[in-house]
Amino acid sequence: MAIPNGTTSDAIDDTIDYSDLEAKFKVVADESFDNIVVLDGVPIIDNSRREKLLTKISKEFAKRGSTISVKNIIVPWDDATGESKGYLFMEFKTPQDAEYATNAMNDIPFDSKHTFRLNRFLDVEKYAEMDPTYVEPEIEAYKPGEHLRAWLADPQGRDQYVTYRGDEVTVGWHGKPSQCEVAHTRINWTNLYVSWSPQGTYLATLHRQGVCLWAGTSWEMRQRFAHPLVKLIDFSPNDNYLITWSHDPVVVPEGSQQGPNYFSLDDQGNNVAIWDIKTGHLLRTFLIESDDKKQLQWPALKWSADEKYVARVTPGQQISVYELPSMGLQAKKSLKIEGVVDFEWCPHGDKDKDEAEKAAKSGKPGKVKENMLAYWTPEVVNQPARVTVISFPSRSVLRQKNLFHVSDCKLHWQNQGDFLCVKVDRHTKTKKSIFCNLEIFQVRDKDFPVEVVEHKDTVLDFSWEPKGERFAIVSSNDPNVGNPGPGITVKTDISFYQLERSKGDFKLLRTLTSRTSNTIRWSPRGRHVVLATVGSSTKSELEFWDLDFNTEEGKKEGTGDSSGIQHLGTADHYGVTDVEWDPSGRYLATSASAWRHTLENGYAIWDFKGQELQKHILDRFKQFLWRPRPRTLLTKDQQRQIRRTLREYSRVFNEEDAAEETNISAELIAHRKRLVDEWNTWRVQCEEEIVDRRKGKKGERRGEEAKEEIEVWIDEVIEQIEEEISE
Repeated sequence: MAIPNGTTSDAIDDTIDYSDLEAKFKVVADESFDNIVVLDGVPIIDNSRREKLLTKISKEFAKRGSTISVKNIIVPWDDATGESKGYLFMEFKTPQDAEYATNAMNDIPFDSKHTFRLNRFLDVEKYAEMDPTYVEPEIEAYKPGEHLRAWLADPQGRDQYVTYRGDEVTVGWHGKPSQCEVAHTRINWTNLYVSWSPQGTYLATLHRQGVCLWAGTSWEMRQRFAHPLVKLIDFSPNDNYLITWSHDPVVVPEGSQQGPNYFSLDDQGNNVAIWDIKTGHLLRTFLIESDDKKQLQWPALKWSADEKYVARVTPGQQISVYELPSMGLQAKKSLKIEGVVDFEWCPHGDKDKDEAEKAAKSGKPGKVKENMLAYWTPEVVNQPARVTVISFPSRSVLRQKNLFHVSDCKLHWQNQGDFLCVKVDRHTKTKKSIFCNLEIFQVRDKDFPVEVVEHKDTVLDFSWEPKGERFAIVSSNDPNVGNPGPGITVKTDISFYQLERSKGDFKLLRTLTSRTSNTIRWSPRGRHVVLATVGSSTKSELEFWDLDFNTEEGKKEGTGDSSGIQHLGTADHYGVTDVEWDPSGRYLATSASAWRHTLENGYAIWDFKGQELQKHILDRFKQFLWRPRPRTLLTKDQQRQIRRTLREYSRVFNEEDAAEETNISAELIAHRKRLVDEWNTWRVQCEEEIVDRRKGKKGERRGEEAKEEIEVWIDEVIEQIEEEISE
């Protein structure tokens, strides 16, 4: 461009406006202090311990999902003493990181003498300029939330169950035919399966992103746990904690959500997580290695009955017990047990729970009963196999028993913690045959006496009677028991044993021979038991038995026997894969899951005598689960009082049943009367139409008897011709 005469370049620059470019490309320096946090409650140190302290603080923040570099921590010093002042300044990358760190780390103990206190740097000025005049806050109106156990207050006392079919999950009420109804249903509620918590408080659904818990009458989401590709879950006994497992290890992508409810960089590579259900916080993660060729033993971590501890076994080395909710290693050391294979915690019985509740109410804990756990170790060189029962946390040995020629052991605690049965599979010296011994520890007696029940055959299943002193076993001497081929059903025997208090040992009550049953299911109330053939393609029988049948009545009727064991009925559910009693012990549900096969999937409900109440054949049916009940809140005295006045309650219930039957009968009678009236009306109409057709006139008086017309057919031969046909 040509410059006009008499005009300089400096004059041209002064005439051009660059304000729009300056505004567009102006670099604004961040002079705010939103990303700075003041950390108080830090130990006072000298300069020699500075690096160690800052590294430790950085790791503590990382555990809670907050990342801070040591170089971004500023330590104020007291020049007079040469020591720190007990607080730090921490500079985070963004204000959001600073806000998260303040919420996640405030009031977190650093050690036994120091607890972190965090404040935003700008809050110092805000609080200094705060108006000292007190203004009473406005109180929000109280909105009561839904009771998480509202289903227990059902007027009809019904139980709930959940079914999973196709993409549909349904929660239903079970009762009399007129009381069965759907409580809630939802499509695509889960991507894998559903599960109730042990107390029935929550319904868990599994998704690709993690686990969701639902509860209340409206079935709102109560908690979620972000564990991608989760496959297995396990609740603690009192619904306070949850364990999740995924085959894929945890990966924390850059920029992912951080916080106490999410995985941090320290959790990478682990695949088991423990969560607090009420807060949703992640407590700890572990790596449980599993071999694709060997099935994972689940649960991988096992809870003590009071939820104070959770433990895991490192096969052949140790049992590690962690305290809740800190998830720290109890006494900071594991139980070193060479060769340990498996262990089980002892359950707490009703007596133990009553004593604990009384102590808690009185405020005088007194002598608290310790937890117990049992473990076993195999034979090593010249040392025999061994079963050990110890108390915890004192770790004192209560009882040991040496075992010889052991192939395998299974530990079975009775649900009241009265007995421990160790099912020992033993081999002969040549190791060509297997037989079984039942080593039964009587835990409530002094010195834990042990009784041995010998069995020559292979024991396939063992089951204690709930709240009882009996057990049942499934045994077999069938040569196909080890590896049955397709279409082959193994022949089994079912044996019942009971404790004789006078002798202190278990006696055989009765053996049922030549059965195909391979599964034992006791009623949760005891007494009744179902023997089922599960997983067979040719047999699917259900046998219902009563072990407390009135012997005298049975003898009079010719149906009882001297043992008091009575066969109540036999049923059949083709392709049955699951058998489960309801919490009341009055009904049994059997189901055929599409996860096992695709033939006649569905479920059926039976009463305790084996009579079928309902059956549903449903394509793509997967699950049926009864909703568990929590332990009753009634005291022993209140329960005794109810038993004494049971006839009064029964009278009320009978009246309600009679009224319901009357209503049903009235509806049935009205329905039948309506059908009869419709039939009579139609018949009269047809008769009138016939009369009108015969008369040929529509105007004649209706109801006049129609005259009978008779037609006579006469055959007359007109001509007859005979012809002869020659061949």
